[in-house]
Amino acid sequence: MSVFGTQSGQYRRRSIRTGFAAALLLPLLAMSACGYGSDKKDDKKNTPAAGAGPATGGAKAGTSASQIRLGFFANVTHATPLIGLNEGFFAKELGTTEIKPQVFNAGPAAIEALKGGSIDATYIGPNPSISGFTSTNGELLRIVAGATSGGASLVVKPGINGPADLKGKKIASPQLGGTQDVALRAWLTKNGYSVDTSGKGDVSVVPTDNAQTLAAFQKGDLDGAWLPEPWATRLVLEANAKVLVDERTLWPEGKFVTTDLIVSTKFLKEHPDTVEALIKGQVAANDWAAGNQDKAKAAVNAKITEFAGKPLAQNVLDAAWPNIAITNDPLAASLVKLSEDGVAVGVTKKLDIHGIYDLTILNKVLAAAGKPAVADAGLGPKK
Repeated sequence: MSVFGTQSGQYRRRSIRTGFAAALLLPLLAMSACGYGSDKKDDKKNTPAAGAGPATGGAKAGTSASQIRLGFFANVTHATPLIGLNEGFFAKELGTTEIKPQVFNAGPAAIEALKGGSIDATYIGPNPSISGFTSTNGELLRIVAGATSGGASLVVKPGINGPADLKGKKIASPQLGGTQDVALRAWLTKNGYSVDTSGKGDVSVVPTDNAQTLAAFQKGDLDGAWLPEPWATRLVLEANAKVLVDERTLWPEGKFVTTDLIVSTKFLKEHPDTVEALIKGQVAANDWAAGNQDKAKAAVNAKITEFAGKPLAQNVLDAAWPNIAITNDPLAASLVKLSEDGVAVGVTKKLDIHGIYDLTILNKVLAAAGKPAVADAGLGPKK
């Protein structure tokens, strides 16, 4: 799920100031370029490393961090961080802790940044979270909150009317191993197609940056794409695509996790109070969005404009918005199937994901706000 991404393996380390300055000089295509890297003045004691630290099992004594480097995507499915930043909810709760935003195209890029120590936390899809957790033997990260459910669809050319019409077709996903990539591969496999990570098989799955997917579809170089919002809606409104599969129809009650908040275990262990402040900001942002839909959409578009250099058309935003549900609940039960799907399609290691959640701080914040606790589906801190 993503904006500001480059193809896998092409990431260049850069400061966020340089990345943003370059992004603002690019046209809309820059919505797919991603950058990450530590600012030279970053305090080393606040820099997480791959595989750093055990599960916390909840907040422990710590000191406020001087800064928190927060990743996210400039997508409608990342409404929570966009609203939290634009409306000052994060800044209010973090106080003197500086928040340094970093934008990514898709989850695998954000995980590499977390492994490399250039971010402390990120909003991200579930499958990259699983990959980051399992590839480091459970040491890299913890999911500390949910953010979004829904907001992903398979959109195709008008002449494609069902799974049987996809043989030999070329379908895009945002990035290999990303949440929509896994969803697409799992759905194709369920419908009897063979797919592989090289782009071969009965249906060719082609990981492509979202803005490039739109341009390629408009030129006729792609037959479809499994995309997050607003990109699925953009292909429908700007490229004459149609929705073949709304992913919500594949899940009980239409609920499945699209975006979570993850934090490096090192940062969570050393700065639980900073993580708590961030989560307080999120809960406040989500409450505000629930009661101020038009203002929430405007806030999301303001940040997309800032990071991409161009706003979403209002008709795109209005059509995409009802496809997502903003929530603090990580919908942990859906993670089990997502993990199984990732293994089945060959993009995730088959390893135990128990301990991937630590919802201790979130449930503390929810309780203080008079809200019900959320569950970790038995995947919380190991006893």
